[in-house]
Formats: sequence, structure tokens, C-alpha cells
Amino acid sequence: MSAEPAEASVSQRASRAFGWSFGNSLFLKLGTLAIGIALARMLGPEEFGIFAIATVVLAAVLSFNELGVSLAIIRWRDDPATIAPTINTIAVASSALLTAAVLVGAPWISAMLGDVRAAPVVQVIAISILLNGLVATSAAAMQREFLQKQRTIADQINTWLGAGLSLLLVLLGWGAMSLAVGRLVAAIVFGIMIIRWSPVPYRFGWDPAIARRLLHFGLPLAAASIVVFASGHADQMIVGSLLGAQALGFYVLAFGLASWPVSIFSLPLRMVAPAAFAAMKSEPERMTKNFTRVLALLSCVAVPVCLALSGAAEPIVAFVYGEAWLPAAEPLLWLAALAALKIWFDLSYDYLVVAGRSSTVLIIQAASFVAALPLMLLVVEPYGLGGVAAVQCCVALVIVAPMYLVSLGRIGVRARAVLRAVAMPLIAGLLTWGAAWLLSRSVPMPFAAASASGLVALAMVGVLCLRHRADLRLLRAAVRGREAT
Repeated sequence: MSAEPAEASVSQRASRAFGWSFGNSLFLKLGTLAIGIALARMLGPEEFGIFAIATVVLAAVLSFNELGVSLAIIRWRDDPATIAPTINTIAVASSALLTAAVLVGAPWISAMLGDVRAAPVVQVIAISILLNGLVATSAAAMQREFLQKQRTIADQINTWLGAGLSLLLVLLGWGAMSLAVGRLVAAIVFGIMIIRWSPVPYRFGWDPAIARRLLHFGLPLAAASIVVFASGHADQMIVGSLLGAQALGFYVLAFGLASWPVSIFSLPLRMVAPAAFAAMKSEPERMTKNFTRVLALLSCVAVPVCLALSGAAEPIVAFVYGEAWLPAAEPLLWLAALAALKIWFDLSYDYLVVAGRSSTVLIIQAASFVAALPLMLLVVEPYGLGGVAAVQCCVALVIVAPMYLVSLGRIGVRARAVLRAVAMPLIAGLLTWGAAWLLSRSVPMPFAAASASGLVALAMVGVLCLRHRADLRLLRAAVRGREAT
């Protein structure tokens, strides 16, 4: 039997899943952006800073809470039901221990991050750690089977239920606690839906041989995830501990605003790319060609948007959040530029993991953390939020990007092909940044400056996509079920 129908089927399913995932992320991000604006304006920087402490703690623990074993579902060549019970046992046991640790240590953690008043909020949101462990295997199984339609429904209900409840509780005067309670209730409903739709039966079990293989696979990824979190969130921890909760609120708001292009363009792809790359693993040349193709298309859309957000940081913050939040514009300038790099790094990360180079990812992230940490500690007090964000961006450009290029080259993705894929989007992005920066200085009305910058970015995206219309035709062909080679 020919392999072509199977390959076409994978392409078709991956493309369809990407479409659902992209639409999901787009509506989620636009919705959470609107909700975040409302909550930030209603709560103010101080209360928002208290909640920011809780979100930093949650992100830290979720980066490694199930020890990375759930990702083995995606790479497992045989029936995933044979390993799911053992994965469930490891994931739930580890997340339960971490939940207990956060519940007990919440006062100390909150004081360390800038405000002990965040302790009750941290304790409530810590229950989400256990919930995440409970659904980790089911979520990975859905990703393996490209069940993005069901995941879209679950994500939308999770977001809007949590947002609606949070807004109601804010109006009732619950302050930062309203966000924690809303998120927790929505997470419970989300978990029930994920388990219900999982293609793998939900069972617990223990097979020592499978457990050893899972931990051998997952522990390097968990260690890498810890380092990824440390390198990606050490800035927030430094800001909170040395500059206080309110400064952390400004920084987290800027971080969230800078992350929306990553959420819209990168995260949907990451829901599909590992499984799609794994399906092509037996054809390295085809796998490499599709990697550079996806990288080019992703860059054409994401880079101008990220750099427009960077160049017009001040009018965007002033218009969207109000004058009280203007201190967030200084770190946003750097964090939005960093977001463009992160989109490239995320795709490279997934490719290296599928290629079995998870230890390489750990080395790259460790190098980033070791380089950035002392520099951030050095600049945080004299240069404030902008200095911390600038260090992150410079380390990513000078250290992390070259390391990814070298690592990809070792598995057949030549640096010349990568640079060719991103060269024109980068030039267009820099031109977009310059135009947005000039508009932010010359146009007095924040709304007008922000809107004009957005139009420039859209024009650049249109020109770049026109240049890559052949690749876009291949993508459309894949959606219709024809193989893109």
C-alpha cells in the first residue's frame, strides 16, 4: 500500500487542526485582551500586581509539574493507551506534591515576590496545579490525534467562564481574589471536558519498565522547562522582589501585551507542529523543507506585528489601558521585540524535541538563564523595568539565536536556509518598527498613532505574504488534502 494517502491524510489533518487552533488562539487572545483591559482598569496597578504574583507562581510550577512525561504520548509509535495509565500516575502524584508545597509556602513565596497580601490568592490558584496534572495525559492525547475542534470548544468555555465570573466578583469587591476564583472554577470545567473528549481511556496504573522510559524521556524536558521558565520569568521575579508588586503589575501587563502575537501565531502552531513533524520523522529532507517553509510564513505575519507593537508601545498602552499604566510602555518596547524572537525559538524548540535533541534545548535555555540573570540584577535598580526587559532581548539575540542556529545545523537544517527564510520578514519588521516609532512621536493622539502603526504592519504583512504566495498555495493544497512537497 502506498504511503502517499497516509502522508496526505497527516497533512490534511494537521492543516485542519492548525486552522482550528489558529481560530481558537485568535478568539482567545482577543477575548482575554479585552477582558484584561477591563480588569486592569477596574483593579488598578496595585491589585493587579498582587494577582501578578500568583500568576508568576502558577507559571513556575506548571512548567514542570507533570515532569514532562505527557509529551511522550505524542511521540509514542504504538497505542498510547498502553502508557497512559502510568503517565497519569506520575503526573497526578507529582502535581499533588507540588500543590501541597505551594499551599504551605504561599506566605513566604508572596513576601519574596513583593507583597505578602498575595498569599491567599496564591493558595487558591495553586489548586490549578493539581487540575493540570489530572488532565495532562488527556490533553496530550487530543493533541496527538489533532482534535483541535474539541480543544477549541474547551478553551473558549474555559476563558469566557473564568472571565465572566472574575468580572462579576470584581464588581462585588473581591479584588485580586476574583481573578483566582474565576480561573479555578473555569479550570475545573475545562478539565472535565478534556477528560471527556480524550481519545484515550482515563485510567491509573504502573508499569516499572514504561515508567523508566517515560522518566528518561520526560525528565530532561522537565528540567528544560524549569530552565525555560527561569530564563523567561526570572525578569518578573526580579522585578517583584526588588521593585515591589506594583512594578510587577506594570511589567506583567507589558509582558502579556507583548505575548499576544506569540499566542496568536506561535501557540496554535505548537499545538500541531510536534505531531506533524513526528509523522514526517522518517523523511528528514521533507521534514527540513517543511520546517523552513513554516518558519518563513510564520515570520511574514508575526515579525512586522511584533515590531509595530514595540515601536508604538507608548500610544498603545496609553490608549488601551489608560494613563495610569504608562510605566508599562518602557518594558513593552523591548518585550514586543523579544516576542518576535520567541516565535522563532518556539518552532525550533519543537523541531529539536521531535528530533530527539531535548538535551540540546536544556543547554540553550541554561545558557540564556546564566547570561541574563546577573545582568538583570545589575540593571534592575538603576534602569528599572526597561533595563530588565532590554537585557532579556539582547541575550536572546546575541546568545540564544546563534545557539539555535548551530543546533538546527547539526540535524540537517542549514543556517543559510533559516536566515533566508527570515531575512525579508526581518527587514520589513525593522521598517515597520521605524515607522511606528516615528508615528508615536509625531502623532499626539494615542488612538491615531496606534492605529496608523497597525495599518503599516498590516501592509507589510500583505506584501510579504504576496511574496510567499507559492507557499500559501501549498498550504491551501494541504488543506484540501493534497500533499505539499
